Amino acid sequence: MAKVSSEDLPSGTTTLRVMIGGKLRQLRQDADISREEAAYEIRADATKISRVELGRVSFRLRDVRDLMVMYGVTDEDEIERVVEMAREANRPSKWKRYNDFLPDWFSNYLEMEGAASMIRTYEVQVIPGLLQTEAYARAVLMLGYGHTPLTEIDKRIEVRMKRQEILYREEKRPELWAVIDEAALHRPFGGANVMHEQIKSIMDICDRPNVRVQIVPFTAGAHSGAGAPFTWLRFAYEELSDVIYLEHLTGGLYLERDNEIDAYQAAMEHLCVQATQPHRTQDFLHRIIKDRYS
Repeated sequence: MAKVSSEDLPSGTTTLRVMIGGKLRQLRQDADISREEAAYEIRADATKISRVELGRVSFRLRDVRDLMVMYGVTDEDEIERVVEMAREANRPSKWKRYNDFLPDWFSNYLEMEGAASMIRTYEVQVIPGLLQTEAYARAVLMLGYGHTPLTEIDKRIEVRMKRQEILYREEKRPELWAVIDEAALHRPFGGANVMHEQIKSIMDICDRPNVRVQIVPFTAGAHSGAGAPFTWLRFAYEELSDVIYLEHLTGGLYLERDNEIDAYQAAMEHLCVQATQPHRTQDFLHRIIKDRYS
């Protein structure tokens, strides 16, 4: 059997499912086979093929093999390589232990975030999760979850802290490029001491080679990202397209169409022009600490 090295694969079962689903979709389209025809081959319906191709469900290894053969793949090593990838994709998520505290849609995002090579994020009201201190995260979560038990709050904070480990990995560290509206720096979650610690933490992480932070100042006036936080994920695998992630109170939305990606890319580039340049961010943050939190 053709073994697949974990070093050659993205981390996260969700990302692997998306990669395999995209490959199966491309093979089907190249073979000019309809979803209905493919579904008949594996004793399913067209909606099952659609879910498989979108990476929304786990794989039956036999189905992966049968579909590849139907699509005209004759290289046995290639078939076994994809089957082995599917086997890896079916393994439990690293976030499984938090299933009781995280909605499925957010668990999927965490896996994609962990597999990204570039994370560009814009936040309006709060500091981005990848930059939050534990005390700041606690203040945000305590405010946002009402009567949620403290044990659950603790688990959510633990997840938020574990997310940040990707920035310090020895290999495959993503580049984080965060653009923060100045309003988030003046909203004192947890009080002055917590905000002082939080802003100082951002100043410190700006020294990391894989982190870039910009602030959109109030003086910028109206700007392209006003009121609409979003995250743009890019991957180091040609099989994985860029993803725009939008989060709302009860769910997350993934945008993947070219025109959608282009619109958010243009908005992000415009924000970066209006924001402080990265080499001036620490001075900007220092002034806010001096003026508001000293």
